[in-house]
Amino acid sequence: MRGRTALFLPILFVLIVLAQPLFFRDAVFGDQKNLLWKVTSNTATVYLLGSLHFLRKEDYPLNKPIEDAFDSSSVLAVEADLNNLDQADISKFLQDAFYPGDDTLERHVSRETYDLTKKAFEGSGFPLDLVKKQKPWFLALTVSSLGLVKLGFDPNYGVDMHFLSKAKGKKRIEELESLAYQIRLLSGFSDAEQEQFLLYALNDMESVEEEADELLQAWKMGNVKGIEYVFTKYAEEDNRSYPVYEKLIYERNRKMASRIEDYLKATETCFVVVGAGHLVGDKGIVELLRRKGYLVEQL
Repeated sequence: MRGRTALFLPILFVLIVLAQPLFFRDAVFGDQKNLLWKVTSNTATVYLLGSLHFLRKEDYPLNKPIEDAFDSSSVLAVEADLNNLDQADISKFLQDAFYPGDDTLERHVSRETYDLTKKAFEGSGFPLDLVKKQKPWFLALTVSSLGLVKLGFDPNYGVDMHFLSKAKGKKRIEELESLAYQIRLLSGFSDAEQEQFLLYALNDMESVEEEADELLQAWKMGNVKGIEYVFTKYAEEDNRSYPVYEKLIYERNRKMASRIEDYLKATETCFVVVGAGHLVGDKGIVELLRRKGYLVEQL
């Protein structure tokens, strides 16, 4: 159950970033860097690593500066520790991700969206009865996740999971948020907002294959500009999405930056892994910490 659940649980970052039309021409030029920052205070050091939640076995090992930063840290902080789910987490997830009783997707989205959803799963081997029971926010993640898995990407090789596995029994592991918080956030959006998530995923299914590798190369090159463009483009193309974006990205950025600042006020060295989109841009965690006066350097 845990392995199946973990496949679909990565936060909407997967949907927004891996399924957006984008050409990363700039990624092949310039100095080699990582999506890794070193943040220092008078007493502590925090390494911030932008994560991709799906990778492939051949994408390892990661660059040496990333692994060195992890090795030098005594604490690993992640958005949510998916290796530490209990029965209550799973029960809550099932309650919020699936419709109860006789309720189905068809009653909560337009006929057009419903027909697009059925068409997307034709020939996939995924039972239509199971599709109809999923709420739009979770179905959007399912659509995007399945597309990535078909390309050979695997959440078990995601950056978060890589470091959670390495840290187990060796480092203290802390959560900046929690799985319960993330599920509560997504399931709390209205039917109309959730349908918008689903439409983004459905409309971008065909572009996943041509874009995923380009995004991966941008991530490997530490191409901040390219990754930032994805999020800027998403917010600017549809003004109706801004309230959702504020809650899904910006509000969480502020909360996570506050948690990270607690580490900077302590005395330990901490390695923080969050979705790459949370670190970039004027409202990203990196800039929020820089404005607080901390010394910030991309490695």
